[in-house]
This record gives sequence, C-alpha cells and structure tokens, in this order.
Amino acid sequence: MYPAAGGPPDVPGPLRVALPSPLTEVPDDRFTRRGLRLLLKRDDLLHPDLPGNKWRKLVPNLMAARQDGHSTLLTFGGAYSGHLRATAAAGRLLGLATVGVVRGEELADRPLNTSLARCVADGMRLHFVARAHYRRRADPAYAAELCARLGLPGGVHVVPEGGSNAHAVRGCAALGRELAGHADVAAVACGTGGTLAGLAADGPPAIGVPVLRGGFLGAEVARLQCEAFGGPRGTWRLEERFHCGGYARGTPGLERFATDFEDRHGMPLERVYVAKLLLGITTLAEEGAFAPGTRVAVVVTG
Repeated sequence: MYPAAGGPPDVPGPLRVALPSPLTEVPDDRFTRRGLRLLLKRDDLLHPDLPGNKWRKLVPNLMAARQDGHSTLLTFGGAYSGHLRATAAAGRLLGLATVGVVRGEELADRPLNTSLARCVADGMRLHFVARAHYRRRADPAYAAELCARLGLPGGVHVVPEGGSNAHAVRGCAALGRELAGHADVAAVACGTGGTLAGLAADGPPAIGVPVLRGGFLGAEVARLQCEAFGGPRGTWRLEERFHCGGYARGTPGLERFATDFEDRHGMPLERVYVAKLLLGITTLAEEGAFAPGTRVAVVVTG
C-alpha cells in the first residue's frame, strides 16, 4: 500500500491526498436481513478536483508525463466527461497545458455545458471532432495527426479516454490492496474498465457494473490487465443488467432507488455511475447472490 501521506512516492504537492480513503459500514436492511455487511469505500473524498478513480488513474499518468519531460496532456471524452474535467483540473494544478478532444463535432456551435465550461475555466483547449473520427481515439497515428493539426509542441503525453491504460491500472491496484482483508467482495461502476482491471488485480474478488450498453467491457478489462501486468490477474466478473439505458441515461426505477438510498443514509448519490452501481449490488443482495457473512465493499467514485 502507498504511504498514508499521499499515495505513490513523489506525488506533486497539489495532488497529495490522505490514504487509504475511508471505508464505512452502512446499516441497510436489504443487506443485514441476509446476513451481509455493506461497506462504502469513499474514494469520492480523496481529492476535491480529482475525485475517486480519477485521482488513482490520472496521478500515475501525470507522473509519467513529468518524468518524460512532457508539458502538454492530450486526452479524449464526451460532452459530460468527468475524466476531461479532472484532467483539466490536474493540468491547472501542475502547470501543464491540456487539450481535450470531445466527441461530437456538432457541439462546437452550441453553448458549452457546465462540464465543458469547467474544463475551459481550468485552461483546457477543447477540440470537437465528428463521431466517426472519435472512434479512432485509441490509434496512435490519430493522436499524431491531431497534434500536427492543432500545432501542439513536442512533448505531448496522450492519456486515453477515461484515463485507462497500464499506468492507470497499476494505480488502481492500490485500491484493491486497501480493501484486501477488509472485504470479501468489492464492486465498482465501469466506464472504460481500468478501475476494475486494477482493483481485481490485488484485491478481493471484484464485480464490475458497466454504465454503458454494448457488452464490450470484458475484453477491454482483459486487455488492460495484459497491458499492465502481462496477463490475467485476480478474480472479476461483470454484471451487465444495470446500465439503465446507457451512459448518462436513467430510468424511473433508478431514480426511485437513488432517492430512497439518499433518504435512508443521508448521502447524495451521483447518478451516472454510483447510483447504478448501488442499484446493481442491492439487487444482487436481494437475489441471494452473496453468502451470509459476506462483507460487500462498494467503491464510491463520485
């Protein structure tokens, strides 16, 4: 585990946090009447600008960029991407230039939403691309084309969509180590799969709850583990039933569940990731998916 005073050695001062993040037991009769314990891993409290898995995934990438002498970060995301916001904030804190490639060329002519406006306020340069071009985001040749087109200087560090790469996966492995011995099962919401790939590597058996439709994440988690560790590591599985229509979409049932959870526990639930995760894990508990006595840790990424 990282030292309690801030994470990996040599983390820059503006990004230092207190580790491990809090692990709090929450009495909930949907769990307790089945002999289960619900634990919330409050990674959302790690850093005010880089909450949860954003901190765990971005810090290793930022350190790699600094070590390589790179002064600019280039990354990718949708119009409401928390990853873009976190990257822009990290750039501001460390004095790095940031460029965000945003999916949806049509958005360039519209007023910025609050997420993208926050990116710009933190100094990020936005570049909108057609969705067909955005599909090339994992192609190194496309990143090189973008750098040339945008006139970016040498020393550009490319961070993939969601921040998920080998650096990020190894960073998220610390999350698993923080839960080892304290939980029998760990669960996390999944967008790009990097957090699950790292969490499962050194932690208890892990459950990923995808917030997107498509059924593609299993192969992506496996690929990321191979990239980070050279092969499969740990035990994990995906529960694909709880995307509620897709990314940033919801259902009346999801909203009822989230409102009820907030009323029970006095804790606001972020709707894109955390509400879907807790809906999925609560449903599994009520279906008898966990043996009595199981300690179920839910990672609150914020």
